Amino acid sequence: MLDTTREVEVPEGITLELPIAGYVSRALAFIIDLFARGAIIYIFYWLIMIFGDFGAGIIMLIIFFVEWFYPVLFEVLWHGQTPGKRAMELVVVNDDGTPIDWSSSIIRNLLRFADFLPALWGFGAISMLLNRDFKRLGDMTAGTLVIHKQQTIVPGKRDRVDGLAPKESLTLDEQSAIIAYADRLNRMSDARNRELAGILSPWLDQSKLKANSESAVTQLSRIAKWLRGHG
Repeated sequence: MLDTTREVEVPEGITLELPIAGYVSRALAFIIDLFARGAIIYIFYWLIMIFGDFGAGIIMLIIFFVEWFYPVLFEVLWHGQTPGKRAMELVVVNDDGTPIDWSSSIIRNLLRFADFLPALWGFGAISMLLNRDFKRLGDMTAGTLVIHKQQTIVPGKRDRVDGLAPKESLTLDEQSAIIAYADRLNRMSDARNRELAGILSPWLDQSKLKANSESAVTQLSRIAKWLRGHG
């Protein structure tokens, strides 16, 4: 298998399925970033080498900073994506699916020197091919994953529905689960929204679902809005 999935349970009890990026897509993203870093260094080289030996020293510093801080800055400021990952629609996240932070990004990228050993990313390639989540050594140490970016629903879509009282009394845990589901609608694909809605369907008005008057996703959004007091 070139790609796989990983299930992560969020505090509200809902299980999310993260599509793990495989070796090929990650390798292509790395190649794109390699060319991008090379282009940055090349531009600075021709701008600074006119200063002779002083310029050569500056170039060495630029190479150091580009090589080590390029991925960290992009991963944190671009929400887990470098230019190469964005081109391949990949995202770096923590093992629990939360956005990557400075410490995690720094750790995973500092360990690139170990992944490179003994040559040509040997240890990194071997660890990815032997690991179910395609983790290189830096990912294992930092507790991160590289996943495929999931398509999202247009923001604000769920806010255009009217509130709907649930057909029966719900416990606090059930109410929290429905509200948490509605909060994540804009960050999940349509297919994933429908899948989770099917799990929560026992709390829905089945007559409306059978009559196709509204979908389970829409009905859950309406219930969540009512629970928030905006019905």
